[in-house]
Amino acid sequence: MKPKRPGKEPGSVRYAGDPTIQGGFRSYLIEFIDWQRALHYSEHTIKNHRIDLGYFIGWCEERGIRTPQEVTRAMLERYRQHVSAYRKTDGLPLSFQVQGNRLIAVRVLFKWMTRQHHLLFNPASELDLPKQGKRLPRHVLSVAEIGQIINAPDTTDAAGFGIRDRAMLETLYSTGMRRAELVGLDVSDIDAERGTVFIRQGKGKKDRMVPIGVRALAWITRYLSEVRPRYLDAENDPTLFLSKHYERLTGKQLSGVVKKAIDRANLERVQINGPLNSSCHLFRHACATHMLENGADIRYIQALLGHADLTTTEVYTRVAILKLKQVHEATHPARLQGRSDTQSGAAKGGAGISGGMPSACVTMSACKRTCALQGSDADAHEALSALLKTDVRDDASGDD
Repeated sequence: MKPKRPGKEPGSVRYAGDPTIQGGFRSYLIEFIDWQRALHYSEHTIKNHRIDLGYFIGWCEERGIRTPQEVTRAMLERYRQHVSAYRKTDGLPLSFQVQGNRLIAVRVLFKWMTRQHHLLFNPASELDLPKQGKRLPRHVLSVAEIGQIINAPDTTDAAGFGIRDRAMLETLYSTGMRRAELVGLDVSDIDAERGTVFIRQGKGKKDRMVPIGVRALAWITRYLSEVRPRYLDAENDPTLFLSKHYERLTGKQLSGVVKKAIDRANLERVQINGPLNSSCHLFRHACATHMLENGADIRYIQALLGHADLTTTEVYTRVAILKLKQVHEATHPARLQGRSDTQSGAAKGGAGISGGMPSACVTMSACKRTCALQGSDADAHEALSALLKTDVRDDASGDD
């Protein structure tokens, strides 16, 4: 018998607003959501708009604003200030992204109402949004750390979920796909012969084909032969990754798998800096960063990740600094240390920086020559190594 999944049964969708008000916010909100659903907006977008507009409608009705026709530009500006000044229970403000999302939902609603001739003009047309900072991913795991996490699941587990979890982690890292894209995979989307995965209806309802590594395919094949048949409720069920309740795995359950694997891996950085944000995006960030550091063209990474705009992918060029670090170590004069410089500094009464750093004249001379160098990193490193052998003579001539 199929085990019943624990938890509450999903109830009806709740809409904000007082249903007793004739022509109030609630009736327009329901019509707006139905319009979005008819135009095939994603359920994720619809849900977020419904929730964000609920905050706005609640704020309006608390202040006696009962219908959208009563809303003015000045009121919307006050709401923007309210969102900016709002503090959560922990005393922290809402992030700029959350603030922007709440205001965007308001702008979209009033734009729709104007187009549908529910309003004569759009009071939200000039509503300013908070400027979004270009933030980098907080955590980018190394290849070794990814290996620790991927190896964390217990593949000897009698229930077989260790093999399933290993296959999912391998797929996340190999393809860089999003959480919702992985749980939405069907068996037919995996082409082992060509080494590809077909992602249906990804973000923005866009399909794409991405490559998948041999190691990930090997674990998927093992999962399909040893584990999946035990939890298959119907022969024609196309779902690739199944839960113990014979259902398609949910995004929240996948996040739980990732968190459990990170905890079992016992990473050194977690012991020092505290817990990571156990998001499936950790594998997405790592996939893009490691490929970029190994020489992949950024446009190929854009196609792999499914970014509509190249500027979204360019964030990884600011994270993947391995090449920059190599050039810095090879060419920056402050990194150069030579025994001759140490002796020269000692002869001058120890005026130089401790640890054998070059003196000021030597450093300036090296910097000028370094800046003039052209060619490969290897050539630069060789030239600077030779420079160390002549710095003492240059320094002595400079004293004259």
